[in-house]
Amino acid sequence: MNSLSPPRIYVALIHHPVKNKNGETIASAVTNLDLHDISRAARTYGVSAFYVVTPIEDQKELVGKIVSHWTDGWGGKYNPKRKEALTLIRVKESLPKVIADIQRNDGRVVKVVATCAADTPQVIKFGEFRRMLKGNADSYLLVFGTAWGLTDGFLQKADMVLEPIKGNTGYNHLSVRSAVSIILDRVLADDR
Repeated sequence: MNSLSPPRIYVALIHHPVKNKNGETIASAVTNLDLHDISRAARTYGVSAFYVVTPIEDQKELVGKIVSHWTDGWGGKYNPKRKEALTLIRVKESLPKVIADIQRNDGRVVKVVATCAADTPQVIKFGEFRRMLKGNADSYLLVFGTAWGLTDGFLQKADMVLEPIKGNTGYNHLSVRSAVSIILDRVLADDR
């Protein structure tokens, strides 16, 4: 019998540092749809918290207003299921602040697992990552980039990078909301 507690999975949506279409490092804007759809997917798959990462003050305030409407305001009364999902959202200004928050709450090692739509060297396959989670008591932070994705420097600092999602065409430009849902399903869904 395994006495280890199961791993804890977290999601972070990075708005800085990310790339624009020219490969330049930028800060992207928070979108309402990302907050709603990612928190709902996170709740469905048992994610412990969903971190929205932006250093921009007005963007942090915007997230706070949206979340408050659905957790403390009329939206929460109108749609309790949405309230339940949006209570997972935490806003932090940087990845180190996210990691510190998780360590403070979990007391576990946090492994950063980056995602990328492009082929990168030394990726970990979804099945391999899924097997790694079994019998492992670490905390894993699945990191997703907005705009045109996480910067190369960000990817190089991650503990691991998941393989990209590939469809059956050469087109590969999913919304981050879709990518989060697909990846959570591939690594956390019940065995079928």
